[in-house]
Amino acid sequence: MSPQQSVPRSRPSPPTSDGSPPCRDPATTTDSTPRVSLEEGWPPVARSSGTRGARHHQILLLVRRAGRVGDSRVSQDGDPVSTTPPGAPLHPEAFAPAYPAVDLTTCESEPIHVPGAVQPHGVLLAVDRATRQVVVASANAGELFAREVDDVLGAPLHELLGLDLAARVSAAEAADNLDEALHARLEVGGENVDVDVVLHISGDRLVVEIEGLPDQAAPVSYRATRGAVARLAGSAGIEDLCAVLAREVRALTGFDRVMVYRFDPQWNGEVVAEDRRADLNPFLGLHYPASDIPAQARRLYTLNWVRLIADVDYTPSPLTPLLDPDAGAPLDLSHSVLRSVSPIHIEYLKNMGVAASMSVSLVVDGRLWGLVACHHYTGAHRPGYDARSAAEFLAQTTSQLVAERVRSQERDEALAAHELMSDILANVAASTREPLATLIENGRLLELLDATGAAVWDGHQLRTCGQVPPWAVLQRIAALLARKDGASTFTDHLATLSPGLGEVADTAAGALRVGIDDTGWLLWLRPEQPRVVEWGGDPHNAKIAATEGLEVRISPRTSFEKWREVVRGRSTAWRPWHASTADRLRTQITGIMLGRSHGQIAIAESLQRAVVLDEAPQVPGMDVLARYRPTEGGQLGGDWWDVLPLQTGRVAVVVGDVAGHGVHAAAAMAQLRTALRAYLLEGHSPASALDRLDTLVCTLLGNHTATALVAVIEHARPGRSSGAESVEGGENVIVELASAGHPPPLLISTSGTSGDLSGASTSTVHVPPRPMLGLGFGPTTGLAEEVVRISLPPDALLLMFSDGLVERRDASMEHTTAVLAAAATGAATDLFVAAVSPADAMATLADRLLTAVAGGAGDDTTLVLVRPHRP
Repeated sequence: MSPQQSVPRSRPSPPTSDGSPPCRDPATTTDSTPRVSLEEGWPPVARSSGTRGARHHQILLLVRRAGRVGDSRVSQDGDPVSTTPPGAPLHPEAFAPAYPAVDLTTCESEPIHVPGAVQPHGVLLAVDRATRQVVVASANAGELFAREVDDVLGAPLHELLGLDLAARVSAAEAADNLDEALHARLEVGGENVDVDVVLHISGDRLVVEIEGLPDQAAPVSYRATRGAVARLAGSAGIEDLCAVLAREVRALTGFDRVMVYRFDPQWNGEVVAEDRRADLNPFLGLHYPASDIPAQARRLYTLNWVRLIADVDYTPSPLTPLLDPDAGAPLDLSHSVLRSVSPIHIEYLKNMGVAASMSVSLVVDGRLWGLVACHHYTGAHRPGYDARSAAEFLAQTTSQLVAERVRSQERDEALAAHELMSDILANVAASTREPLATLIENGRLLELLDATGAAVWDGHQLRTCGQVPPWAVLQRIAALLARKDGASTFTDHLATLSPGLGEVADTAAGALRVGIDDTGWLLWLRPEQPRVVEWGGDPHNAKIAATEGLEVRISPRTSFEKWREVVRGRSTAWRPWHASTADRLRTQITGIMLGRSHGQIAIAESLQRAVVLDEAPQVPGMDVLARYRPTEGGQLGGDWWDVLPLQTGRVAVVVGDVAGHGVHAAAAMAQLRTALRAYLLEGHSPASALDRLDTLVCTLLGNHTATALVAVIEHARPGRSSGAESVEGGENVIVELASAGHPPPLLISTSGTSGDLSGASTSTVHVPPRPMLGLGFGPTTGLAEEVVRISLPPDALLLMFSDGLVERRDASMEHTTAVLAAAATGAATDLFVAAVSPADAMATLADRLLTAVAGGAGDDTTLVLVRPHRP
């Protein structure tokens, strides 16, 4: 992204975070960063610059740190100006003595919650909760209690605060009522001074923070706060709500400028409301990048809603000792009101001309939604604790109102979408076409989720509507967004998932996906929405390098000119109700498809019962037994079998398989079975009948394919030439076989079972390999022989079957056929020597063979056993 226009007037940029610096990669030369400094708040800390007077006077100064009024840091044209030379060292080790100095190269990992120091307008004591003795104290505690800080350490709390205040502290701790400050009068140098005592728990320590009331602090009344809440509640919409909040917080705290800004899903922010001194230039509408407020700062903002920096020129007061003697680590100040802030953040504020700052969190549903950022330019400024607490209360009220209004808006939008979805589903349910085809052709599908394109994949066919990228790109997007459970996933920036997708941003910069069944999906698409973003400063000069001795230090920038950029590659953001609507549509469409599937199964079953025999008819001179097993879930496929008496005492036995499942496969199967019967009854040979069937499939049945195995069986008298090996001593059963892409049959011999059991065997009957039906190869005149003739002795069985019996994904057909043959041999050995009838033996054999090859039921299965009668 490159800046399109710069505006010469200098402006302080949007604020950064709670004491953490705006973080940038120093190796990056471009930094699209709006800078309205969104900082933690600032209490005015007036430090005397003259000769130190009487000790009593200094102690009073410590607790009475009123907001001093310094020189204005605003130029005549209304722009804040820096009072610190660019790159001037701030001795960062004083601000955070608990960890090494940082700069912009390391600020994202800066442990800002354990600085090891506090701001000096108050005193911090960390007390052992069991012994009630001070174990950690800020260095300025010695001044407050008129003793050396080493004498503060180890002192009982009541000795420092007095019996009455120490008892109130213990009572608040026991009642777990640490949210409200204790207003008290503390005797300092013989004089009573009004103070606020703020409590919180940090690890095993009770932290006591003492802050003197600022001079001329206006009282905060219940009536005034109630009026502010009423004005917030009476606002219209979220933008107006934020504008009212900015006015109320400024009136309450007295800052020169108060802004409200909100985060987007990527943690970039925008100033959406502002109330300021009339002579200040506006920041309204300025943007700032996510890196201005690092993750650790956002975490603190959700824990501690108010952050104050009373004077950017403060000298931190270090904690003594630096490490908690029991924990061996710095005291965690996440909930502290006095916590010292990052030196880089202080430098950033000074570069902007800010003298004091305060920020208040806006948290919606547990997530940081935005901040109230307060800036002061005319010297240090410290609102009283009551005023800050009231500002926090108004922010909490606003957070609740934002949550309610967001939910209300989403409810209204979701309700409208639900009504539209009901109409779409009614149209799908009323159509006799495929549900997904009807759905994608409904133009309101795009309106449902405010999309400009959509695509649906059913596992076999891709259908689209609206503006969409090429087929391969759609498959890529769907794969990147896929979830195992099929639930909705979405993004408004596809290029972050795969950089190459940036090339199709004009049609698909954002996408939302839901799964359909196991392999299908439905995708909505949105194009990029180029937008002009006004950054609060030149993004190409976010950092300056200053030489400090032998080292080069990376510092915050000092120029805050307004820069304008065109941001590309992102679509409008998807809302939570978009995802929930897509999930509901997925559920309803799946239900319609399932209902259609059940209906199709019922029709298919009816067709199959009408054309496929329940059991084999009686055939003179032989036994015929068949078994059929549907797929898992009961879905019927295209398998069929048939036994058809022909002229001159011959019998045709057929096993076939139409590719696919459901009504279409069952209907095609019925037509093929009927046509094949007609060809055989006309006297055509098995091979000739299959040739004609191939022509029928190609001509009338469209995209269907099928396989078939035809066996014509006849009884031959001894001495008659049959083309097959004869059997002495009786009738010889001759089988003529032809196959169109079908698995070959097995010949199971039981000749050894009457004495030598090792004589049982099973072998594959090799039938000339003709193409499957529907490929349009025509008559197979190129084959050396179109059929094979075999002899079927009385002690043998012919096993014909569909591929569902032996086809497995993890094994070859050769292997699974060998497994089936071995199982047939074993079963024949066990069964045909027993004193059971041939019919019972064949039934048991068929049942065993159905489960002989493990891992089945992925396809429907058919097997037919044929056995001649013994003479």
